[in-house]
Amino acid sequence: MLSSFWDSFLESIQEKKEKNPIFVSILKDVQPVEIKGDTLILACPSMGAKGYLDKKKEEIEELVSFKAGKKTTVEIVIQEKKIDGEAPLLEFQPSKEDLFRKAGLNINYTFENFAVSPTNQIAFAAAQSVAKSPGVSYNPLFFYGGVGVGKTHLAQSIARVILENNAENNVYFCSSERFMNELIESIRAKTTARFRKKYRSLNLIIVDDIQFLAGKQTVQEEFFHTFNSIVSAGGQVVLTSDRPPFEIRNLEDRLRSRFSGGLIVDIQQPDFELRAAILLIKAREKNISIDMEAAKIIAETVHDTRSLEGTLLSLYARTLTSNSTRIDLSIVEDFFHAKTEHTKKRVSPQDVVKTVCSFYNIKQSQIKGSTRKSTIALARQVVMYLLRTELDLNLEEVAYLVKRKDHTTVIHAINKVREKSMKDDTFRHEIEMITKSLQSST
Repeated sequence: MLSSFWDSFLESIQEKKEKNPIFVSILKDVQPVEIKGDTLILACPSMGAKGYLDKKKEEIEELVSFKAGKKTTVEIVIQEKKIDGEAPLLEFQPSKEDLFRKAGLNINYTFENFAVSPTNQIAFAAAQSVAKSPGVSYNPLFFYGGVGVGKTHLAQSIARVILENNAENNVYFCSSERFMNELIESIRAKTTARFRKKYRSLNLIIVDDIQFLAGKQTVQEEFFHTFNSIVSAGGQVVLTSDRPPFEIRNLEDRLRSRFSGGLIVDIQQPDFELRAAILLIKAREKNISIDMEAAKIIAETVHDTRSLEGTLLSLYARTLTSNSTRIDLSIVEDFFHAKTEHTKKRVSPQDVVKTVCSFYNIKQSQIKGSTRKSTIALARQVVMYLLRTELDLNLEEVAYLVKRKDHTTVIHAINKVREKSMKDDTFRHEIEMITKSLQSST
């Protein structure tokens, strides 16, 4: 009787399939277990399905009550299997995806889809070593480097392997901000004992952007004890940062000492070959067909690895509106030509000066002045560099706009900016932010 009611109920909600196919599809996988009074107990096959249906509980109760002709509440449980002739056997067997999500991991981050080149091969080897022998090889393992170099990808790949090898391992990935927010909330709610139990009992903890804990005394103290508890129990600590421990300002000496006690690995900005490899991996993951020559042009033009995927998708969208079935050289050349023309038409030299001055918090008049103060001199060089690279002005035009004597000053400025960008990750990131701000303001 219960089974026939449920079949009839599913039939009655078919019209919702067009508006919410996921909702109907998940309900079809649900089995009615029993009715206790006015409560219908439903068993779903996974924790993910239960989490989704819990959010839809009111809607389900409303639909079931309408079908039953009386007010009915719903209780959702997890059921793995049911033995014929016996009571349902309820047992939680989370899938790998459930385990990864519970640990705070992105299921797309694996060692298999991590592109390796000379700029990151040491980090890759160290990560694999820690994944095979957590708590033994390098503890802590400290990755540092600029934005988009793969620190988080590698760190999460370690966690994935450790969980795949043993689902019982207690693994957690979090940002330093999350660690801090959870600690603050536990202090407010007087649940610090629960907070400490959660973190100090981990077999593996990964903290992203650990540099943001610096200067926060209580948070640093708590993390110090968390670190010691995990390591002393044989657990593994993996940390990521935009700079090495000795360059993190306002970091307590005892934490700096702990962070420096393992292996510190610098992950450098990806070279051309690695950017091309990353692009091809992304294309394969998304079933996008792309010519090798087209991939090379993109890798030469787009230096920010996080922008590679966005560029790839933009180009793919162009193939959908044309007769082409793949991203070829002509589509790529047209795309970058249109982008350059758009920038040239819309961005004025004054826009460049204004954006740079705003970023460095200096007056626009100082750019054309004679002062050699380091901050202003650097901003002036950045202006000359952007006028040349973004607006494609000739050297004499650039010199005239910033009131310099001749074009040799401009050449010197451009070379200085390029050289500093290659050596200083933070400065390169500043140039990228200024350029993006400039382009987005048009």
